[in-house]
Parts: sequence; structure tokens; C-alpha cells
Amino acid sequence: MKILGIDPGLQKTGWGIIEADGNALHYIACGLIKTDADLSLAERLCQIDEGMQAVLNLHKPDEAAIEETFMNNNAASAIKLGAARGVAMVVPARAGIMVHEYAANLIKKSIVGNGHATKDQMEMMVRTLIPAVGRGLGADEADAIAIAICHVHHASSRNRFAQIMAGGVR
Repeated sequence: MKILGIDPGLQKTGWGIIEADGNALHYIACGLIKTDADLSLAERLCQIDEGMQAVLNLHKPDEAAIEETFMNNNAASAIKLGAARGVAMVVPARAGIMVHEYAANLIKKSIVGNGHATKDQMEMMVRTLIPAVGRGLGADEADAIAIAICHVHHASSRNRFAQIMAGGVR
């Protein structure tokens, strides 16, 4: 299964694609969708839409996962982040791809074992879990891959639980 992880932002939206084959994780690609700060908010949201569409068309993920928004002290920034996040979510949803949401602390705990892990710790663990990612990974791409890894871990737990509840696995 191919998973698209999304780290939303108005300036930079990080994305990462991994493939899960049982317990094995394989790196496919990652990158950034950067918007032009000189453009209007609507035009910048269009840039995110176009960038996300290009990622979907190229990599054809099966599922997507995105970080939930946390409360920001600056209301204007929070609203802009929410708009960027909404666009990043609607593109895969419009393509019929299920989009799962995860809290930042849950992502950090799933990857590092600590819900308050630093960006450096997250990047190091992403490279440890998927060595093919390499060293030139930026924080936004590392976060996007971490979100995808978190989804793999939690999706497999959800699937197993559903099988147990249905009486299919003991």
C-alpha cells in the first residue's frame, strides 16, 4: 500500500510517499510545495492544489495522512494554516483517496516514542526507520514521511482490531 504523508503549511507543504509491505517500509519520494509569498492567499492555495494534484498524478497513493492543526497563538496564522490544510486534504479526497488525521504528539510518539520529540529527533528516526530516505531530508519532508509512517502503524492496528472484533483472528 502506498501512503501519502502531508505536513501542511501555507509557505511550504511537505509531502512524502512510502510503501508499506507488511512490516517493511519503502521510501518512494518526498518534496515540498512552495508558494509565492507575493501572491494573494487564494492564489497561494491554488499553488498548493496544483502541487498536490501533481503528486497524486505521479505517485498514485492508496491512502493519505495529514497532521491535525494545533491551536496557534496568532489567529490570522492559524486561519491561513487551516486554509492550506483544507486544500491539502481536499485534493486526495476529491480523488477518492481516504485521508486520515493524526495529532502532532501522536505522530512524534509513534516515531520517536516521545510526544514532545524535537525536529532533529524526528528526522533521525525517519532516517533510521527508512534508510533510503538519505541525509538531504528537510524538516517538512521528514515530518511528512513521519506522518505516513504513523499512519502505517495505526492503520495496521485498526485493521487487526477490526478483524478481532469480527471474529476473524484470535
